[in-house]
Amino acid sequence: MSEIDIVVPDNKIVDFIDGKFRPDTPEERVRQNISKRLVNSLHYPKSRIKVEYGIKLGSAKPRIDISIFKDGISQIQENVEIAVECKKESISPKDKKEGVGQLQSYMAACLNCEWGLWTNGRHREVWRKVTKPDGSLGFIEEVDIPSATGLKTNFRKRSELDKAVGDVLLYAFKTCHNQIHAIDGFQKEKAFFELLKIIFSKISDEKNILNDLEFYVKPNELNDPDGQIACKKRIESIFGKVKAKFPQIFNASEAIELNPRSLVRVVAELQNYSLLSTDIDIKGKAYEEIVGSNLKGDRGQFFTPRNIMHMAVDMVNPQVNERTLDPACGTGGFIVTALLRVLRTMENAFVAHCGNSRENWNQEELRQYDSRVSEIVSSSFFGIDITPELAKAAKMNMVMNNDGSGNMLSADSLLPPYMWSAEFRAALAHGLNLGQVDSAKHLKESDVRSAKDLAQFDVIVTNPPFGSKILIKDSHILEQYDLGYIWEKPKSKGGKWVKTDRLQGGVPPEQLFIERCIQFLTPGGRMAIVLPDSILGSPGLGFIRQWLLSETRVVASVDLHQDAFQPHTGVQTSILILQKKTITEKSSEVKIGLTQGTNVFMAIIDKVGHDKRGNTVYKRDDHGNEILVDIEEYVPQDDGVLKLEKRKEKVVDDQTRYVPAVFAEWKSAEGLQW
Repeated sequence: MSEIDIVVPDNKIVDFIDGKFRPDTPEERVRQNISKRLVNSLHYPKSRIKVEYGIKLGSAKPRIDISIFKDGISQIQENVEIAVECKKESISPKDKKEGVGQLQSYMAACLNCEWGLWTNGRHREVWRKVTKPDGSLGFIEEVDIPSATGLKTNFRKRSELDKAVGDVLLYAFKTCHNQIHAIDGFQKEKAFFELLKIIFSKISDEKNILNDLEFYVKPNELNDPDGQIACKKRIESIFGKVKAKFPQIFNASEAIELNPRSLVRVVAELQNYSLLSTDIDIKGKAYEEIVGSNLKGDRGQFFTPRNIMHMAVDMVNPQVNERTLDPACGTGGFIVTALLRVLRTMENAFVAHCGNSRENWNQEELRQYDSRVSEIVSSSFFGIDITPELAKAAKMNMVMNNDGSGNMLSADSLLPPYMWSAEFRAALAHGLNLGQVDSAKHLKESDVRSAKDLAQFDVIVTNPPFGSKILIKDSHILEQYDLGYIWEKPKSKGGKWVKTDRLQGGVPPEQLFIERCIQFLTPGGRMAIVLPDSILGSPGLGFIRQWLLSETRVVASVDLHQDAFQPHTGVQTSILILQKKTITEKSSEVKIGLTQGTNVFMAIIDKVGHDKRGNTVYKRDDHGNEILVDIEEYVPQDDGVLKLEKRKEKVVDDQTRYVPAVFAEWKSAEGLQW
């Protein structure tokens, strides 16, 4: 980045193609995503693209949203090769005024315009202009527009698949989901899991490198019933291999239940992307947003924004040989983030050992690395969620980011361990290598049965469900926890809270999760946990703070802005970094009758990158104007060669990205080695 040299007027957006300021509207945001795909994925040089290009249409002079011109000739109306129309989500492709008909009228008015794309960000149609035998114009629906190199969109090689950029993959997932909902009539959850079957099939097909791609739909299959059935058979064949590889996710009896009419639309939307090579954060954002909009729970779950997950994981710093757990994992965002951080560390170590980058490793080095990755995924990363659907979604999230689902399990983390199902305890014991399980999955005495058996994890990262509307009232649950009992207030200033033998009538789950997490940690283990600020400041909850200080070292407290979890909830939250005390440390404090005082890292996050409506917030100068900086990137030129160019881009106003580095310096000065 260079020095800031320009400001952005209010309610304006910087056009990706020509750098001009345009009104920040829903249509414009759709256009910007399409523009990025045209340049970054389909490799059209910006020099061949015009925005708001005016044409003559009878007596009218409309403007085409995006026009792509034929290469190497004058950019006049007759040389428009591809026309793109972008609309807001509420506009239907069948709309008489602004739908596909408008696009086709523009194509007809441009003599050499063969291709047209219409999109509202959630729905997309592609049309090719043809001349009928009688000399009249006609339009044939196609799968996608061609790339700048002229490659057709079916039967492509793996190396020719596109990396998704920006929010393109998110829009693609939403479009697929809407197609399923509209044609098959499935409810959200059912539609979501059907979509995941297709996504898994797509990933499996990309990995099957010894064979030609099978995940495709031909243009002539889109609207032909026999062709639709042929496409479904191809995808069903791939899904059969998926079921065999991931029996922990898909039952052998599961089938793709989509109508062939909707299936071909989903395949058409996804077939040109490489899900393997697309940036991890882009995949993660798309996946977790589509999961969050379809599997929202009623147990106080609010999925953690990615920037906050990254901050928390970077601060707690999981290492290669450590076990990491999220006991309320939801869709697995925290665990996937932790895993990817560990894998980056491991890859850097391999690079240093091998003396060259991963692209230059030999087959043996690749084999050893992949073997180590599989070992780490299967033995070091664990997630538990009470909702089976979310646990399944977490497994799928893990597979999307590596080749294994890890130990994503479904159970109520707060239950007494002896009440966990035999299947769950067997899976947990197997993952932890605690005891043997026979062919009938019967447990032995060495397996997890009580709270004392839980201290198996070095790192915990979690955002537990919280809220007074979901109180835990079962006595058999409450009696496991010190915090499940009534505590009497100190009788004098500076006195201590005293635990009674009477259980509380009901406890918010986040309070019990604090203690369960400490039980899960090994002595000296550490965790990052999202908690409501009431626990940190409410006078009536002083006993929780007293208990925490007796059991852990409070290493850091990061106060999050109230918009951190918006637009879902405005509950004020903080992230605590805690380290469980060792037996020696606790014994020493008991002897002297005092809790050891330590320094605490504290930070306040005023900017989280979005507002209370969930809209992105960008940095502004001292006068309140949004600012731009230079971004360098390689852009295709007319001759197909990539050239390093600069463009202007707004900067997200997000302070979470700065905290881990400052914390690392503070931690080093404190002598903390993790």
